[in-house]
Amino acid sequence: MAVGGGDADGWVCMMVAAGACWWWLSVVVAVNCETKRKMNTTPKGCETKRKRRGGKQAVGGAHLRPTSAADHHNVSGQNDAVDFFFKSRGLHALFTQIELSLSASKLRDLDIASKSDPMAVVYAKKRDGRLDEIGRTEVIMNNLNPAWIGKISIAFQFEIVQPLLFRVYDVDTKYHNIPVKMLKLEDQDFLGEASCVLSEIVTKQNRTLTLKLHNNYGLRVSRNFGILSVHAEETVASKSAVEIAFRCSYLQNVDLFSKSDPFLRISRIVESGNSVPIYKTEVINNNLNPIWRPITLSMQQFVSKENPLIIECFDFNTSGNHVLMGFSISVISKIQKSVGDLEKLHQERTGATFMLPSTQRGHDKVLKSQLFVEKFVEQEQYSFLDYISSGFELNFMVAVDFTASNGNPRNPNSLHYIDPSGRLNSYQQAITEIGEVIQFYDSDRRFPAWGFGGKTFDGTVSHCFNLNGRAGSFEVDGVEGIMAAYASALNNVSLAGPTLFGQVINTAARIAGQSLSYDRSKYFVLLIITDGVLTDLQETKDALVRASDLPLSILIVGVGGADFTQMEILDADNGRRLESSTDRVATRDIVQFVPMREVHSGQISVVQALLEELPGQFLTYMRCRDIKPLNVQMAQTCA
Repeated sequence: MAVGGGDADGWVCMMVAAGACWWWLSVVVAVNCETKRKMNTTPKGCETKRKRRGGKQAVGGAHLRPTSAADHHNVSGQNDAVDFFFKSRGLHALFTQIELSLSASKLRDLDIASKSDPMAVVYAKKRDGRLDEIGRTEVIMNNLNPAWIGKISIAFQFEIVQPLLFRVYDVDTKYHNIPVKMLKLEDQDFLGEASCVLSEIVTKQNRTLTLKLHNNYGLRVSRNFGILSVHAEETVASKSAVEIAFRCSYLQNVDLFSKSDPFLRISRIVESGNSVPIYKTEVINNNLNPIWRPITLSMQQFVSKENPLIIECFDFNTSGNHVLMGFSISVISKIQKSVGDLEKLHQERTGATFMLPSTQRGHDKVLKSQLFVEKFVEQEQYSFLDYISSGFELNFMVAVDFTASNGNPRNPNSLHYIDPSGRLNSYQQAITEIGEVIQFYDSDRRFPAWGFGGKTFDGTVSHCFNLNGRAGSFEVDGVEGIMAAYASALNNVSLAGPTLFGQVINTAARIAGQSLSYDRSKYFVLLIITDGVLTDLQETKDALVRASDLPLSILIVGVGGADFTQMEILDADNGRRLESSTDRVATRDIVQFVPMREVHSGQISVVQALLEELPGQFLTYMRCRDIKPLNVQMAQTCA
């Protein structure tokens, strides 16, 4: 799931941020030079999702995107399709896109053995009193003074009063491995709320508004619920980005029984002089000479190459009290750096020396520790619309479960029952809703359609048969063709089993792989609809790991009341990358799963749940292989 103008990996992770008792290191421009040391960097390719292990994963950068349970029907946010419509006709949007950065202090501590794990949720208040969720921050572990990295995107409209509501929750430990977009707020502890109108924020001289949190009954009681600060910045419309790889040498060791577990946090200085965090690297365990994965920062985050940044190095502690390598301080001074300074460090192959801030001005301690910039590359970050409008296509494919656990199609209780009244069953609903969206990105609208787990006309069980019943062709015309082939197959195919995904995924992957030899502007989307528990889990994992190198995404809809725990494993939203039986790790996340029962209960839209990560998966594939929009390729060829 990708954020902040970049691809998404999906999604916004839990992280650990600085608390009041954090100690830190600040970077000053290099005093010493060091001969460039060889480093074993990750081979150039796709950045994958970080493992979500108690806040040790990276957060931010061009891969972070605001997460909302209402992204696709949110009238407060920007609609790329509408914006593209106006711009293609030379018209300007009637709004200004704004990003909100949130921080809090003196939150209530509701945890017994540790501190609260806060997450903020932002709503737009409607005239009828409804609350439309705009976005959620990440969860910060064990911190009563959080500074969230995840941004909330909203369209500011001058002529409209836009009331906002901010709520802060303490996320229970048992939910820490669940993506924030899937968290049920009623299961979390309420920490406080505050409200304002958007114009109150943007009219402040420093665009920062401080609000007192209170209870959710609207009563301003004397009890202290803490303070919430909201900072607004206009979104920078630029495709420029930089990819940077950091390493450190000779860090202080502050752990007693092992080495320090360092990570970096990068913040941008805003006009008021305060800082806004924009990135946190992953944690490197037990290492005083860490090498972090390359990160990508968009201009939307660093604003300009001259804009000052703060780079801080922390030692990770699960308690949230992340410490500097060996010293305690109460007053902190910060050394400012810029992207331009980092580029100079890379060019000159010099290191920046860490300074330990002192309580006495002018007495900062110069440490032996140094920061090096091993890689600095400026690049263009093209958007999903850049590719689609230049001629790239999404090719839709579908596979339907014909195992016996669905029930006899003639029985009204069957998941395959065709209702004479025209009411769609779950299979038809998924095909129709997803197909109607994706078909507009496919020029010929001829879709491969298969079934699996059924006994075909020759009496054998097939785990990948053509849904239209034709031996020589698996394509049908449009969504209507899929629906007709599905209805026909129910009359000609006997339900059997078991539930196997491997052959269907391998067939789709073969089509996607063959396309690379003649057309790199095609990206394939396979929709699998199933009711059962997988029998070939490891074979499916192997197929998905192989397919992660191809222009392919897989959407899985679970129908019925089965236990879909295995499907959650295939969907890398839990932060754990899939591994094959040969220990090969998936290049990227290509699976998105949603249980239809959540759609029927009204919790989510099937289109929203399945397609929200698709643009990010598409962009990850294109960017990792340096595939540019067709018009850019043509311009470079002509030049």
